[in-house]
Amino acid sequence: MPRSTLLTRADEMLLVCILILDQDAFSTSIQQELHRRTRKKLTAGSLWVALDALSERGLVEKTQRSNPDRKGGRPRVYYAVTASGRLLLKKTRELDRKLWKNVSDELLA
Repeated sequence: MPRSTLLTRADEMLLVCILILDQDAFSTSIQQELHRRTRKKLTAGSLWVALDALSERGLVEKTQRSNPDRKGGRPRVYYAVTASGRLLLKKTRELDRKLWKNVSDELLA
């Protein structure tokens, strides 16, 4: 399968966090949501690389917005999951359901 038709687990986790955060999805909030949900820590640099890769694949779109309550610095970059990203998330979730169907806890013991 071509790479654009598959999500890695990391891609999936980031896209879910961006979906949950909705209008508040910028690097710091994504990093915090990821840690809250998975207890995984991701450096800012690694996060930006991953977000850029998702953007290049057309799975997220980036927009810059300045915040009048925030003094100085550059405008924040906000992220939103595209229609293609949502479709791949749905396909990934369905694949997980099929994969785990009929797998009992006893098999994992």
